[in-house]
Amino acid sequence: MNISVVRTLPDAAWRRFVDEHPASNIFHTPEMFEVFRRAKGYDPELWASVDGDCRVLALFLPVRVSVQDGLLSYLTTRAVSYGSVLYDPAPDGQAALELLLRSYRAHSFGRPALFTELRHVADHSTVRPLLDRNGFCHEEHLNYLVDLERPLEQIWEGVVKPARKAVERSRKRGVTVEEVHDATCLPAVYDLLKLTFSHAQVPLADPSLFQAALDILVPKGMAQVLLARGDDTPAATTISLIHRDTMFCWYIGFDKELHAFYPNDALIWATLEWGAQHGYRCYDFGGAGTPDKPYGPREFKAKFGGQLVNYGRAVCVHRPVALAMSRAGYAVYRKRL
Repeated sequence: MNISVVRTLPDAAWRRFVDEHPASNIFHTPEMFEVFRRAKGYDPELWASVDGDCRVLALFLPVRVSVQDGLLSYLTTRAVSYGSVLYDPAPDGQAALELLLRSYRAHSFGRPALFTELRHVADHSTVRPLLDRNGFCHEEHLNYLVDLERPLEQIWEGVVKPARKAVERSRKRGVTVEEVHDATCLPAVYDLLKLTFSHAQVPLADPSLFQAALDILVPKGMAQVLLARGDDTPAATTISLIHRDTMFCWYIGFDKELHAFYPNDALIWATLEWGAQHGYRCYDFGGAGTPDKPYGPREFKAKFGGQLVNYGRAVCVHRPVALAMSRAGYAVYRKRL
């Protein structure tokens, strides 16, 4: 079969491949690509393998992310494929994926990205040997998936008792949860995210990323932004991405000073309840860290009765010396935050 690699696709062909593929996720969609395209510090790329009839066989959408401009971008730019690769499960699809990754690596030589990371949101074990031989090495990474197809009472019983009590306390203390549909609440949402990311000593994306999500995804029902208030003060926020039957936890932010209201527990339960009532199958917690390292968010996410999975990630390092320098500099940066 004649297979070629292309850097653009007709919108109809792109959507058809994503819509018809059972393993596609929100990060494979043209809408999410456009969100990243509009965000400062993000540069999405499209790579696809097609056959002689221009039928898509494999799709790869790495996003180059830079947290610094100018010369420092050399030491801060990475490429992330947030939804990993998507390929036809037939043998031709795997051949197309291999050609795609070889072409990408050849093109990436000497370019700014330190590494490219495939974040698997599904099981990619069948192509792990293919990824390995093309320089994408497997790394362990956990996640929690909550089954929303159960009766709501069963989902509630699956939440650990302390978390159920926290949700009940939040109600008694007057916590309200509202859905955000426009930019009027964006400053409050972003301020809460800043508090959380500053505490974690991790850089936060530019506000333009969240503005793009509100402009593009929310009107199409592809994202849900919730804001919890305690004493009428913004206390916590969640942003969920929605694709087909899955809700994906994208961002969580909260004000530690308002912990007594238990706004995080209230928000997660409100999301699970809404998802179950609206016919969604799964709530994907968006990652729970590596198995061998303590990770506070994993302990929080574990409380809500999800299935622990280890789909992992695959990482291809393009510039190992520069990456070592970057990691050393990042450690110093975090200490100064």
